[in-house]
Amino acid sequence: MKFLRVVAWILCGLAAVTLVSFLIAAWIYRDIPATELEAKYGNQESRFMNVAGVRIHYRDEGPRDAPVIVLVHANFASLLGWESWAEALKDSYRVIRFDMTSHGLTGPDSTGDYTLDRTMEITEKFIDAMGIDTFTVAGTSLGGTVSVLYDHRNPGRVEQMILLSPGSLEGKAQKARGDVPDSAYILKYIMPRALPEFMLRSGFGDKGELTDALIDRWYELWMRDGQREAQLDRLRQYDSGDIESVYRQLDLPVLLLWGEANTTAKFEQAEEVMHLLENAESIKFISYPGVGHMAVQEAGAEIAIDVREWLDSQAAIANKSEASPD
Repeated sequence: MKFLRVVAWILCGLAAVTLVSFLIAAWIYRDIPATELEAKYGNQESRFMNVAGVRIHYRDEGPRDAPVIVLVHANFASLLGWESWAEALKDSYRVIRFDMTSHGLTGPDSTGDYTLDRTMEITEKFIDAMGIDTFTVAGTSLGGTVSVLYDHRNPGRVEQMILLSPGSLEGKAQKARGDVPDSAYILKYIMPRALPEFMLRSGFGDKGELTDALIDRWYELWMRDGQREAQLDRLRQYDSGDIESVYRQLDLPVLLLWGEANTTAKFEQAEEVMHLLENAESIKFISYPGVGHMAVQEAGAEIAIDVREWLDSQAAIANKSEASPD
C-alpha cells in the first residue's frame, strides 16, 4: 500500500507540473486583441465593411475611374503581402485587395463556416458592394482557386485573370492525404513563432530573402483572438470539388506565373494547369528560377513588373480593338 501511495503522489505531481506548464505556455502564447493588431497593421488606406455578417478589412487604391484589379491572397497570408503589386499598379489601375475570413485583420467568421461556398459568397458580396462591374482578378495559392471559381460562378464579370502558383491541384492532393487531426487544435492555445517561420522558410526558394519582420507579421496576425481555430477549421472544411472542369471552362486571357523552386504547388503542376486552360482565349506563362511558393512575399516586386507589362499590353489590345472600324 505504501508503494501505491508513493506512485499516486508521483503521478499527481507530474499531472500538476504538466498543468502548470500548460497554463504558463498558454499565457505566453495568449491571443493578441484585434484592436492592437489593427493599430499596428492598418493604415490610412485600411477600410472595413460588413459583408454577409463579417467585418471585412480591405484597401482600395488608385484612380476610381481606372481599370480595376482585385487581388486575392493565399492561405495563411493577408492583403499586406500584395504591397509591392499595389505600389506597381496603383498609378494607372484601381487596386482592390481584402483579407479573407480567418486571415489578416478580418479574422474569424462567427458562423464557423469556412467552406469554399461560404468564401465565395462573401467574396461575391464584397465585390458587389464595391460597385465594380467588370475587372481583372489576380490570385495566388488559395486565392487562385477563389479567382477561378468566381469567374465560373459569375460569367462575364472577369475580363482577364492572373494566376500565381494557384495551388488548386495541390489543395486536392492535401485533402486526399487526410483531414486535419484533432491534435492540431492545440495550436488554439500554444503556437510558437517557429511554426510560421517554418512555413515561410519552406515556401521561399531563397531563404535569404525571408525577413524577421515578415515572420513577426505572420505570427502576430495568426495570434489574433480566434484566428488559429478559424484557420484550422478552414483547412478541415476545404473541398474544391471538380476544380479541373472549372479550369477547362475558362475562356478569357490568362497570365500564369510560377516559381520554379515551388515545393508546395510543385513547378510540374504548371504544365498540367496549362493543359486544363485549353479553352482560355490566350495564355502567357512566365516562370521564376529560384522562387518558391510564397512568391508574392519572396519576389513580389520582380513579378509585379511582369504583371504591369501584361496588363498594359492587354489594355493596348483592347483599345486597338475598340478603335478599329466595324
